Amino acid sequence: MTFDSLGLRAELLRALGDAGYTIPTPVQAQAIPVILQGHDILAGAQTGTGKTAGFTLPLLQRLAAAPARPNNSASRRPVRALILTPTRELAAQVEESVRTYGKYLPLTATVVFGGVNINPQIGALRRGVDILVATPGRLLDHVQQRTVDLSRVEILVLDEADRMLDMGFIRDIKRILALLPPGTNRQNLLFSATFSNEIKALADSLLNKPVLVEVARRNAESELVTQSVYHATKESKRDLLVHLLVEEKVGQALVFTRTKHGADRLAKQLHQDGIVAVPIHGNRSQSQRTRALADFKAGAARILVATDIAARGLDIEQLPHVFNYELPNVPEDYVHRIGRTGRAGSTGEAISLVSPDEQSYLADIEKLIKKRIARREVTNFTPKPHAAPLPFEERERERFVYNTRPGGSGGGNGRSNSSPNGNGRFTRPYNQAPSTPRPPSVPRPARPGNVTASSDANRGRRPAPSFSREPREPREPSNA
Repeated sequence: MTFDSLGLRAELLRALGDAGYTIPTPVQAQAIPVILQGHDILAGAQTGTGKTAGFTLPLLQRLAAAPARPNNSASRRPVRALILTPTRELAAQVEESVRTYGKYLPLTATVVFGGVNINPQIGALRRGVDILVATPGRLLDHVQQRTVDLSRVEILVLDEADRMLDMGFIRDIKRILALLPPGTNRQNLLFSATFSNEIKALADSLLNKPVLVEVARRNAESELVTQSVYHATKESKRDLLVHLLVEEKVGQALVFTRTKHGADRLAKQLHQDGIVAVPIHGNRSQSQRTRALADFKAGAARILVATDIAARGLDIEQLPHVFNYELPNVPEDYVHRIGRTGRAGSTGEAISLVSPDEQSYLADIEKLIKKRIARREVTNFTPKPHAAPLPFEERERERFVYNTRPGGSGGGNGRSNSSPNGNGRFTRPYNQAPSTPRPPSVPRPARPGNVTASSDANRGRRPAPSFSREPREPREPSNA
């Protein structure tokens, strides 16, 4: 089967030829004819199956074939198609696909998402667009500012609907649906990698006699991805990851952590080990995320360390390796993670580093995918020695340094006994005796023009501690 046989118009076939595509993927072959006929659709497709083209191509054809509905406002072109995505990266990817496939059609498109200046988006919306790609939160910002009109939307697409529900967007989605024309007056397309009870409930309320398109079994991992597990302690995971990157001669890899802080920490540690790594997660600005992805695609960075949400929508071709540095606590996220490799018919490898406290996560994942993941053992690997943790009291005692400034045991800056004082050092607890005798107290000389320590202004204050374990060095100016 070729794209010619799907009934697509010449402008779309020309754009596909420019992009080098001639044969549709299974999801495209099933979804495109159904959408062209005007049916609602419920599609189950993993990432990397070509689902984006599966809805953008027929969407473009239907909009180009039918004139826009009458618009009471002559100054603004109405939004005719709305595509909702869970993340900024996926929104940008979808909008790029719309522009790529629709470049020979007289249709306009734009994308709106958070983390960037809203004013350029307002300008684009005021000029009018046919196709709007958006994340739910930023779209509602525009609704509140009355810079977008959704009352004449003809086609609605929910891309990666399962992820939007996981991220808590269900209330935002319902608010957006209330602004659209009645469901019978628009075509609704819902794409999801997994089918949960929540997705079924959303489909029942949104879709009108939908056609089911499913190209992989539900909640299934890709058959093109080789999966393996290495058991490791938390302390040895970093060393094991570096060892595998070197021994397996991994060129580039996507490494998943469970938290944003963990992504930053691991990227920094890999840099210390001589491996160029960049983090990407929700706490980083849009420009930082865009730059990190660009560096990774250009080969300037060897490792992209990501959280689950940030990795959604990353369009990375020929990514052979995915590492689960930490297993996700939601089994479906594992399916999404390993779906970043083994895309578009290519093979890939997913390697998970599992610590003892993650065994329950591993069991849930294997239950979901109905498969036992192969266990592997590494050879010629010796983790670096890690110092045994000291008891809490000893560990805290080593942090305390005597100080000549007020603070610590109740004086001066009001800090607690076990917290840093004004200059960043730690003071001695009240119940700990000094290990060396206190030196004799030396009064501090008064500054010219200031009151002395015995003045009325200082009466009632506690005197500063007059002992010090080591002499204080004069502090340099902050602008030195």
